[in-house]
Amino acid sequence: MTVNQFANGASAPIETDCVIIGAGPVGLFAVFELGLVDIKAHVVDILGKPGGQCSELYPEKPIYDIPALPVVTGQELTDRLMEQIKPFGATFHLGERIDSLKRLPDLRFQLETDAGKTFITKTVVVAAGGGSFTPKRPPLAGIEAYEGKSVFYSIRRMEEFRSHDVLIVGGGDSALDWTLNLQPIANSVTLLHRRDEFRGAPHSVEQMRALVADGKVALKIGQVTALEGQDGQLSGVTIQTGAATEQLKIDRMMPFFGLTMKLGPIANWGINLEENLIKVDTATFETNEPGIYAVGDINTYPGKLKLILSGFHEVALMAQAAQKLVTPGKKVIFQYTTSSSSLQKKLGVK
Repeated sequence: MTVNQFANGASAPIETDCVIIGAGPVGLFAVFELGLVDIKAHVVDILGKPGGQCSELYPEKPIYDIPALPVVTGQELTDRLMEQIKPFGATFHLGERIDSLKRLPDLRFQLETDAGKTFITKTVVVAAGGGSFTPKRPPLAGIEAYEGKSVFYSIRRMEEFRSHDVLIVGGGDSALDWTLNLQPIANSVTLLHRRDEFRGAPHSVEQMRALVADGKVALKIGQVTALEGQDGQLSGVTIQTGAATEQLKIDRMMPFFGLTMKLGPIANWGINLEENLIKVDTATFETNEPGIYAVGDINTYPGKLKLILSGFHEVALMAQAAQKLVTPGKKVIFQYTTSSSSLQKKLGVK
């Protein structure tokens, strides 16, 4: 791998021992178990925050089968895991998807994200749950031509919306959060929802309604029926509000219609699959490709149970196997956190 391969303004590759794909509970606990064996990880997730399904789809859903926690919500579990892995300083790359993976001549892997970021790593841990989350596309004719140019399903740089006329469609937390965040920098913000009731946090709803009352945000009740523009650039939309139609001049649109789950690019990496799940060796949770592991709901094996606690068990065995690959020839001594002073030092135990 030479520097010239990453010329023309591209970032130099990030070299690491492990890349974890997925920041759900199992991916987060992988940071912990790998950290205990001195493997620092980079974590990539297509969502904008850690937690996977637990924080994105079920933040308030109670979970009753996490050991020692009689009941914990999805968000609380995520918060506790984030606190637990702090000593290991994992680097998170959120709002990005791993689009390609290939093996290099030195047997390491090169991974590239849809944001143009490159990783060179000795090991890969796929902890992607049921697959990658993909935004649901609104049923609007010709919307594909605008995607990534003036229609966006997520935001990586807020500055790209400065001084634009923005339409945000949806009634959940994402729609409300971006309404509040973009209002100070956009030329105008219009929030469109099919009804005058919102699923987001009550405090966010209150803030949004205050901005509407002050004339700083426009609130429309209805739905988009047609797009206007050319060469991928929106100039306006047609919206249906009750029995009437209205033309709205905007040049940026963000639809938040929820997420679907797909296996995504993983299906093209040469990993053995069984009904869209990754087959693994239960001694190591390695796939048919040495150095690529799969843990959590994304994997399959005889007797597999899709439980978070099962994923935690899988991660512990995976980390022990990965250590032998990352540091070949090094004598591995199994230790307990309760009695090992070196492990306690890593955890910051006083």
